[in-house]
Amino acid sequence: MKPQPSRTPFASLLSVCVLVLALVVTAAAVTALARGPRQVTTGAARADHWVATWAAMPQLTEVGNLPPAPFTGETSVLADTTLRQTVRVTTGGHRLRLRFSNAYGDTPLPLTAVTVALPEGGRAGVSAVVPGSVQPVTFSGRAAIVVPVGAQVVSDPVDLEMDPGAELTVTAYTAQGQPDHALTSHPGSRTTSYLLRGDHVQDPDLTGATPVDHWYLLSAVEVRAPAATGTVAVVGDSLTDGRGSTTNGNDRWPDQFYDRLRSLPATSGIAVINQAAGGNRVLNDGLGPNVLARLDRDVLSSSGVSWLIVFEGVNDIGTAAATPQAQRAVADDLVAAYQQIVVRAHAQGIRVYGATLLPFGGNAYDDGAGVREAARQRVNAWIREPGHFDAVLDFDRVVRDPADPTRLRADLQVGDGLHLNPTGYGALAAAVPSNLFGARS
Repeated sequence: MKPQPSRTPFASLLSVCVLVLALVVTAAAVTALARGPRQVTTGAARADHWVATWAAMPQLTEVGNLPPAPFTGETSVLADTTLRQTVRVTTGGHRLRLRFSNAYGDTPLPLTAVTVALPEGGRAGVSAVVPGSVQPVTFSGRAAIVVPVGAQVVSDPVDLEMDPGAELTVTAYTAQGQPDHALTSHPGSRTTSYLLRGDHVQDPDLTGATPVDHWYLLSAVEVRAPAATGTVAVVGDSLTDGRGSTTNGNDRWPDQFYDRLRSLPATSGIAVINQAAGGNRVLNDGLGPNVLARLDRDVLSSSGVSWLIVFEGVNDIGTAAATPQAQRAVADDLVAAYQQIVVRAHAQGIRVYGATLLPFGGNAYDDGAGVREAARQRVNAWIREPGHFDAVLDFDRVVRDPADPTRLRADLQVGDGLHLNPTGYGALAAAVPSNLFGARS
């Protein structure tokens, strides 16, 4: 029999080629890691995508923030009630969709009908809408839907032209209401909503409606945007939620920061969402779950987030015992938590910017002996150290009193030693470098 030719040379050559290819791929991966967090490809390589253009951190409604009678009964809330609320979108678009949350409900939440419209005069906190702008909202093709316990629902897309920075009216009717008092909301809306008995989702105005300065049920608005569009998510407490800002004025610091971005050609298409709540903490639950617990829900799973600003921690320091041991522990734990936030966000290709904590001299958090102030200084020193965050926003230096750096400037605060006024919030907004938010690439 004639011997078969040996395949050994070819096999050896093939092995060498595979090895070289593997080395090339590995080198490329190492280079990508060295460049920092992943960014999404733009241009023709990607189609348009959904981005979060407005959001409000879901919370369990406290008894004092439940809708007034008759909208809260003995065993249910919002039964046979129309709820109309306005929200400010950031980046615009011609298609939008809504997210409703039942995160804290003990019972399913039935939504009977939902509409969107443009508010009268384009203003926040009004009950009237522009005639002819009302559009029905559906969910998987149905007008009504039940939101399961602890869940959220996303609506079908709605065709509605929205300019950047425009107000949007969302109206919902719940025939049955939530058969419990465990209602999901965002009490610190700084925006007026309206409640009226009966189904009025199509009405041009809610005559005789009851005004309430809270948002209920609605947790996010998304728009279809070009692939290069990204969202900045801001995580914070009452200083970001806007305590001390103007009701219906949209002058919280994230609002004023967004106004700056919109005014600049290089950043005019960027969206900003405010995922903050008064009393919130990084380490432990307060008003709403702690940041480490809510990071996935409020940031990592939000559509289109490319950047994260972390401005939180003062409530952790202020609620820990004013002893050297307790304050050393909370400072160490905050640093570890920030590191966890950065690691988790980087895994999703999100850049993370850390903001220094503001002074609280003269506030109830001020222990007089400077123990909590020492913890704040220790945390801020770590935040400022290069390499911990992708960039540092030194808010402390912007608003502290030069004559007494343990206190806020008197002209920038509301008088409680902790919260800023609209001018103070404007100072924070002006201190954020716009060049940190270039196009996604």
